[in-house]
Amino acid sequence: MNLKRIGHVAICVADLDRAAAFYQNLGMQLVWKDPDWAYLKAGEDGLALLGQSYKQAGPHFGFIFHDRAEVDAEFERLKAEGVYLTDIHEHRDGTASFYGRDPDGNWFEYLYEPVAVGAAN
Repeated sequence: MNLKRIGHVAICVADLDRAAAFYQNLGMQLVWKDPDWAYLKAGEDGLALLGQSYKQAGPHFGFIFHDRAEVDAEFERLKAEGVYLTDIHEHRDGTASFYGRDPDGNWFEYLYEPVAVGAAN
């Protein structure tokens, strides 16, 4: 399988509200916000802001998939190859993903995004 694109980068922030406002002021659109993380987009590219209480993974980059079967198959393939992976997690926004670490300990995410997520209220 060939990866098609890196869909987002995730960074840790000290103050989630302040960071979300800052990136919105730069021109990004707020897509989703919870008490511990927020997701913004610039076109098709995303930025995840991880608050101090976010525990799923640390700073990472994420590959986007629109077919859940591809994510499931890649999970099984990478697991069989001995890559360190977390379990597949069903997210609050309807997406699902798993995280892994490269040989240097950097986190990556394979993210199933079924449809374009609408704007936050």
